[in-house]
Amino acid sequence: MSNRLDTSPTERWAGDAMKKRVARRYAAERRFKLLGFSAVALSVLFLAFLLFTMASRGLGGFSQHEAKLTIDFPRSDLMVDPAALAGPQAAEVVANAGLDNVVAAAATATYGPEAAELFGEAAARGLGRELVADPELLQRRAELWLPVSSDVDVAAKGEGEAGAEKLVTALRERGALKRGFNADFLSMSDATDPGSVGVWGALKGSFLTILVTMLLAFPIGVLSAVYLEEFARRNRWNDLVEVSINNLAAVPSIIFGLLGLAVFLNVMHLPRSAPLVGGLTLALMTMPVIVIAGRNAIKAVPPSIRDAALGVGASKMQVVFHHVLPLALPGILTGTIIGMARALGETAPLLMIGMRAFIAAPPSGIVEPATVLPVQIFLWSDEVDRGFVEKTSAAIIVLLIFMLLMNGLAIYLRNRFERRW
Repeated sequence: MSNRLDTSPTERWAGDAMKKRVARRYAAERRFKLLGFSAVALSVLFLAFLLFTMASRGLGGFSQHEAKLTIDFPRSDLMVDPAALAGPQAAEVVANAGLDNVVAAAATATYGPEAAELFGEAAARGLGRELVADPELLQRRAELWLPVSSDVDVAAKGEGEAGAEKLVTALRERGALKRGFNADFLSMSDATDPGSVGVWGALKGSFLTILVTMLLAFPIGVLSAVYLEEFARRNRWNDLVEVSINNLAAVPSIIFGLLGLAVFLNVMHLPRSAPLVGGLTLALMTMPVIVIAGRNAIKAVPPSIRDAALGVGASKMQVVFHHVLPLALPGILTGTIIGMARALGETAPLLMIGMRAFIAAPPSGIVEPATVLPVQIFLWSDEVDRGFVEKTSAAIIVLLIFMLLMNGLAIYLRNRFERRW
């Protein structure tokens, strides 16, 4: 004890023991920074691995191989009136003209019997577009570039079977094979042939579903947050409501799917597989997140804003909607972004309400049968055909881009309404 009292403060702070403690403290700080940097680097590494994997597997889905095919239309079995191709029913005429048989016969005549399976549904559809664009083709012999079948396309990309690879080699030796952009993948809907599938139907269904979700969840969630934070009295009933909202935000999404199945389909008898039902179901799931984020954003507005507005004679309603809510809107939009991103990637609740049906045509409204991108990806990933592998990854890329665009728009709106005080 006497030794400690005899030591001056300067000696105690400059002693070896203090230097060791300071060194240990600095070492702990460096370790903490290293751990934080490692965590961020590991997250970025996993993200880069995910993006690289999706890009390497999915970019091939945006391209398709085409083969040169010579068709002598006057000598073929095609019975189509050129005048009918100029009318409003041209698409229906070529769809019922048996173009797949014409393509198969021409392929056999050009490349031999082994080329009977060279072309698929996409080639017949491409030939139909060529005839509609130029009906005079029916009067002469023409050389056309048409999409090859899925098996040949996969083989041309280096992952096919031996028979298809042999056919690809023969086509390349004759200069009759080329690779181009697959515009049909972005403009068509689901199909049984992987060479004919597209994401437009699912993309439109996702947009309509999210639109219904946004129109319902955002205003109801914001108004609920405003009422609970600014107008509701503190009693047991409101405490129960708050606890229920917090619990609903953590409920598994498939429970909301069961709720949508029981209420919207079995009780209200709304159309099955429609974006309206999907939007209602996802709105129930998203609303608690918006309410919680909205309450926190409203609570973060300084009380001086309210006091100043009340001091100049504003009513309670004017204080909330003219001053508090505009200042809380950026925080509310942040919660909305999180809720919408979660809803956009949900699959389980939409499977429960039947949005896993085979939809060959894009929906034209919110009450027509539709599917969404996450469900479409789920269905394609379960297919056994190898052609669906790259289509699945390509659809994931489309989903990520669509999600980034939606989130980018929400972030722009949040920054647009952001105010500083």
